[in-house]
Amino acid sequence: MEELGMLPGVPHLRSLAEVRELVEAVSPLYVRFSGGPVADAATVSRDHESGCLLPGLSVNPLTPEPWWDREVEHWLARQLCQYAHLLAPDRYPWALTGEIAGRGPDCEPLLVATTAVASIDRSVVDEAARLYARVFHPGADGR
Repeated sequence: MEELGMLPGVPHLRSLAEVRELVEAVSPLYVRFSGGPVADAATVSRDHESGCLLPGLSVNPLTPEPWWDREVEHWLARQLCQYAHLLAPDRYPWALTGEIAGRGPDCEPLLVATTAVASIDRSVVDEAARLYARVFHPGADGR
């Protein structure tokens, strides 16, 4: 049985630097905030607003896009903060790979045939939030 936030047989990442090292070794890599792969295998993913069944697990890309010209840690901070509101006592971030089966309502990848690659300590999300606040301008409208 897995301890919440710790996945057996895979690394437990404790810093953005460790997440960056994994992203540089495994591509593409995604993050999911949930009860983990065992909990996800026992449920069906649905769009919460419409109730529509989703054809895969909703994830956020950890691998930077080719156009990204900033530090990898900046991308990671942004991606981890994007869904940090999903953290709960029974949910934690974990890194995975898989096949894209479609896109969700927020244009996020939906994965099938997933493989857990690492668990990510909650403290990494805190580190990401501090970096995000320092290097980004949330709410800027692009003008």
